[in-house]
Amino acid sequence: MAGTAARPIEDRPMLGIVLMLFTYFLFSCVDVSAKWLALAGLPAAQLAFMRYFCHVVISVGLIAREGISPSRFGTDRAGLVLLRSVLLMGCTVLNFIAVRYLPLTLTSTIMFSSPIIICALSGPFLGEKVGVWRWSAIIAGFGGILIAIRPFDAGFHWAVFLSLGNALAFAVYALITRKLSGKVSSDTMQLYSGLVGAVLLAPFALAAWQNPATPLDWTLMVGLGVLGWLGHEMLTRAHGYAAASALTPFSYVFIIYLGTWSYIVFGDLPDRWTVLGALIITAAGMTIWLRERWLAKSEPGRLVRHPAAETGRPA
Repeated sequence: MAGTAARPIEDRPMLGIVLMLFTYFLFSCVDVSAKWLALAGLPAAQLAFMRYFCHVVISVGLIAREGISPSRFGTDRAGLVLLRSVLLMGCTVLNFIAVRYLPLTLTSTIMFSSPIIICALSGPFLGEKVGVWRWSAIIAGFGGILIAIRPFDAGFHWAVFLSLGNALAFAVYALITRKLSGKVSSDTMQLYSGLVGAVLLAPFALAAWQNPATPLDWTLMVGLGVLGWLGHEMLTRAHGYAAASALTPFSYVFIIYLGTWSYIVFGDLPDRWTVLGALIITAAGMTIWLRERWLAKSEPGRLVRHPAAETGRPA
């Protein structure tokens, strides 16, 4: 089904920014809850399943209020929509395994390499020309990743590869989202994302299922889906009040949120190499964003696109 017409952006940038900050707070709550539950011994497949199962329940409930019409969610691009959903599910599983072993500051730093990977892949995937400025930012960004993960350090952990896989899968997911934008409605993509994740993960979750030990753990497990859904809802609303170009810089608050949670809940502080890597990756991402803005001004009609603000994250 062709996408519904985009809602005009209201000129309320401050409200959009507040919603953006709240969005990434919710996403940080999902990650800290996943790490808490993983350390409590709950399987990643079970946690990821609950993330998508609750998402589907909420989505179907809201759709039912308006009347469910199969034609409303049909699409002639089912292959790409399904691939997008599988990639999103893969991101969640990889992330939920990685946060069990790695500090949240490191997983979030690696996650924010996605815009850099997307820029590198936008040429072969979307036919976009990437010039010397953005290629310089891409190279610097990958240098920042190496500094953060320190592959030759004695403390290097194999779960870093899961976080890197998460970032790569999210980059392809974001590129597919761009390709489907305006052609498939956001309602359709949201429903398929939750449904595919819940259906594919159900057998693994049920086989490994462990009941949470405390009421708090039960609450956090259900909250994975509720907060994830609410975060994506707030992200959509934020973009209804301000353009992505205005919201992009505020997506990096996610690293600050997770750094704070990591210290308060788990007593972890990022080391100097993680901080340095995060600063380089953030600077590289912002350079790509600023270059997009400059090109948008010099090429009327060009959109300023940045995946961190445009597609959120796979919470």
